[in-house]
Amino acid sequence: MHSSNDAQDLAQLRGRRETKLRTSQQLKAARTQLSNNTTNTPTFEYELLSMFVRNELTAAVTMPALTIIFSLASMFWAPAYQAISWLLLVIGAKVVLLELCRRFMLIDRENINITAWRRKFVLAETLNGFTWAGFALIGTFAAANPTTNVLAFTSHVFLFATLIVLLAVRMTFASTMMTVLFVGTIPMTLAVVGRLIMLGDPFYLALASMAIGVHIYFLFLAKGLHSTALAMLEFRAQKDTLIAALEEEKLVSDEARRRAEGANKAKSRFLATMSHELRTPLNAIMGFAEVMKAELLGQHSNPTYRDYANNIHDSGKHLLHLINEILDLSRIEAGRYDLHEEGVDLADVADDCHRLLRLRAQNKGVHLVEDYADDLPQVWVDQRAIRQVCLNLMSNALKFTPKGGSVVVSIKSMENGGQTIVVSDDGPGIPADELPKVMQAFGQGSLAHETAEGGTGLGLPIVQSLVDLHQGTFELKSELRKGTQAIVQLPSSRTMKDQPVYSAIDDRSDHNAPASAPSVPSAQEGSNQVSRRKPRLIAAPDTSTPLSASD
Repeated sequence: MHSSNDAQDLAQLRGRRETKLRTSQQLKAARTQLSNNTTNTPTFEYELLSMFVRNELTAAVTMPALTIIFSLASMFWAPAYQAISWLLLVIGAKVVLLELCRRFMLIDRENINITAWRRKFVLAETLNGFTWAGFALIGTFAAANPTTNVLAFTSHVFLFATLIVLLAVRMTFASTMMTVLFVGTIPMTLAVVGRLIMLGDPFYLALASMAIGVHIYFLFLAKGLHSTALAMLEFRAQKDTLIAALEEEKLVSDEARRRAEGANKAKSRFLATMSHELRTPLNAIMGFAEVMKAELLGQHSNPTYRDYANNIHDSGKHLLHLINEILDLSRIEAGRYDLHEEGVDLADVADDCHRLLRLRAQNKGVHLVEDYADDLPQVWVDQRAIRQVCLNLMSNALKFTPKGGSVVVSIKSMENGGQTIVVSDDGPGIPADELPKVMQAFGQGSLAHETAEGGTGLGLPIVQSLVDLHQGTFELKSELRKGTQAIVQLPSSRTMKDQPVYSAIDDRSDHNAPASAPSVPSAQEGSNQVSRRKPRLIAAPDTSTPLSASD
C-alpha cells in the first residue's frame, strides 16, 4: 500500500516538474521572440512565412480557376495555342509554388531554415511572376491596326484589368512577404506598361501611367497589411508571454498552496491526536490544585498558598477551555469530528444552556429572554454539537452585553420547513469591516479588547464549522452601537416532521415511563411546558445589595 502511494506521489511530482519545465521553455521562447529584433521591432519570420504558405494553400484552386478564365477570354483576340501555352506555363509555376508550400507545412518549426525557405519561395514566385507577365504577349501581332480595331482595344483594356486583379490578389496573399510580392507583380506590370507604351497612342500612354500608379498604390496597401500582420503577431506573442507567465505563477502558487494545505493538515492531525496527552496532565494539575485550595489534607501554614492554589486552579481551568476549543476546531479541520446524530428538541438544548449561564447573567446584570415557538418538531442533529453552538453564541452575547442589557434566544420554524436559532444582544456591536475578521480562528474585533471579557477567538469559527457539518448556514449581523444578531439555520432535511415531540424535561420528570408510550402530562405539567415555550424574562437581581456566597 505504501509503495503504491509512493509511486503515485512520485508520478505526480514528475508531472509537476515536466509541466513547470514546459511552461518555462514556452515563456523563454516567447520572451526571446519579443526581444530578438534588429530595428526595435520584433521579428516573426516563421509566422509571416507560415501565413504566406497558408494563404497560398487556401487559394490552391482559386488561382488556377482564375487563370483558366483569363486564358479563355484571351482566345477572343489571340490564337488558341498561345492562350493554352500560357495557361500551362502559369499552372506549372503555380504547382511548383504549391508543392513548396506543402513541404514547408510538413516540417517541424525547429528544423526549418527560414533563410533557405525564403529564398526558395522568392525563386518560385519569380517564376510565377514571369509566367503571368507572358499574358501581356498573347495576341501581340494579332491586329495590324490596333487603334481602329475594336477587338484589339478591348484586349488592351482587358490586359489592364487583369493587371489590377493580379495586383489585388497578390497583395492579399503575399503581403506578409514583401519580397515575394515584388518579384510576383513587377514583371507583369513591366510587361503591361511596355506593351501599352509600344502602341504610342496617348490613350494607351495614359493607361500605362495608370498601371504604374495602381501598382505603387497596391504596394502601399500591401505595406500597411504587412505592418498590421506584424503588429498582430507582436500582440499575440505578448499574450503568449503573459499566459506563460501566468501559468508559471500558477504553478508556483499551486505548489505553495499544496504545501500550505499539507502543513495545515499535519497541524490539525497533530493537535487532534494530542487530546489525551494535553488533557490528562492538565486535569491532574487542576485536581491537585483543587485539593490544595480546599485544604483537604490539612490547613496551610501560610494563607497565601491557598490563594496560589486557587490561581493555579483558575488558570488550569482557563487553559483547559482553550485546549478544548483548539482541539475541537482541529478535529473538524482534520475531518475527524464524527457526528452522533439523534432526534433533538432545540428548545430543550437551549434551555439546558440557559441554566448553565443563568448565574453568570445574574452576576453581570444581564437579562436573558427565551422566545421558543410552540410544538416545534425534533431535528436530526448531534446534540453535543448543537449544545456547543448554543453555548458559544450565548456566552459570546453575554460577554459583549453591558450591565442592564438583554440577550434574546429565539428558536422558530422557517418557511422552508427548517428551524432557526437566533441569539440577539444589544451590546456595542461589530464594525462591518471587522465581521470577516471575527469569523476567522483567533480573530477578535477592536471592541473586544475594550468592552468584553478575555477570549480565544475560536467560538464563532467553531460554530461555523459545526453548522457546516449539519449542512446548515450561519450568519452574523451587527450594527455598531446597536447590537449583534447570530443566526443559525438548519435545513428542512433535518426536521423530523412526522415524529412526536417529547420534552427532555418531561423525560427527566418520569424516568419510568416507556419511550414508546410516554405518559400524558398533567394539567400543571402541561401549563409549565407551554409557559417554557413562550417568551419569558429572567430579571436581573437588584445590584444595590451585594450577592452573598450562597446566592
